[in-house]
Amino acid sequence: MSLFDALVRYGMPMVPKTIVGRVARRYVAGETLDDAVRTLRSVNEEGAMGTVDVLGEEVHEPVKASASVAEYLKLVERIKDEKIDANISIKPTMLGLKIDQALCEENVTAIVNRAAELDNFVRIDMEDHTCTDATIQLYRRMRENHPARVGTVLQSYLHRTISDVNDLLPLDPNIRICKGIYREPRGIAWKDFETIRANFIYATEKLLSEGAYVGIATHDPYLVWAGMRLVDRLGLDRNRYEFQMLLGVDPELRRIILANGHRLRVYVPYGKDWYPYSIRRLRENPTVALHVMRAILS
Repeated sequence: MSLFDALVRYGMPMVPKTIVGRVARRYVAGETLDDAVRTLRSVNEEGAMGTVDVLGEEVHEPVKASASVAEYLKLVERIKDEKIDANISIKPTMLGLKIDQALCEENVTAIVNRAAELDNFVRIDMEDHTCTDATIQLYRRMRENHPARVGTVLQSYLHRTISDVNDLLPLDPNIRICKGIYREPRGIAWKDFETIRANFIYATEKLLSEGAYVGIATHDPYLVWAGMRLVDRLGLDRNRYEFQMLLGVDPELRRIILANGHRLRVYVPYGKDWYPYSIRRLRENPTVALHVMRAILS
């Protein structure tokens, strides 16, 4: 880790909240559902799809998990009512995974059932390695009743990812593949940039060639190109895969993907917990800290 990266990682909590807020406006739709709807309409007008995340994670009170369920139920209703091209992303720890796994499953089931009734789709996000087994188990359970209405995420920086790919392939799964963002020990995760890239490409190729639906989630131009090369070599219909990017990150690359005829989904987060989300994103991507510096100087 460079000195600059270390300063960003450990110094971000000392940056005034107002400054972080100015930068966060680029990456977060806002605090309310109305803010998310406005942003999603803009994303759809660009020709992209959306996936919506209600910000928050690692809750330890059942009442907070219940409040998150209620917000997601309102969200899927609003998407249907306003004919927005978007699905939803959920975090198990926000829905009670660290409280009680049965409670979490009950909450996720409520969301998946309603999303299925409204012809929508739920992506079960992957968090740090302590949640991986439980999240995959949760995905398997949700598939029992709604196999076409739920997907999950695999992270190419984990050593176990190819094993997880092999285990899930018989299900014809719907998988988002990404590099991974949490700080994990070397015994669990690859640390070398090129190894993570290589594992991303290998996992993506294995999934696509075996018939899985894949969300190729990256802002790395090399991996975008590798994804384009794979779907061309395999002769895949554009409805067999999609690219995925975060709101506010490299809009020019978004336009390049769309201009080349590929489908793209933009991850749109909203909610009152924008501050911890923004701090984490800034820590994960120190280059974004340049925006913070400009905001401070201006």
